[in-house]
Amino acid sequence: MAAPPDSADTAPGEQLVCSAKGCRAPAIWALNWNNPRLHQPERRKTWLACADHRDRLGDFLHVRGFLRDVAPLG
Repeated sequence: MAAPPDSADTAPGEQLVCSAKGCRAPAIWALNWNNPRLHQPERRKTWLACADHRDRLGDFLHVRGFLRDVAPLG
């Protein structure tokens, strides 16, 4: 599974969509992560997830030791 793009950078008024490849569903979760080999401990990157992809994206990050926290959007 390829890593999805970082989709937290969205213009005001744009609908936030899931970061899973090919998914255009509205995002309802923020998965905050960092790669400790590349990022300072306080730096966070964010993937957005719909209800269907929250676990899959979270598992992808977790097994690599990247997942820091998951929070509902809004």
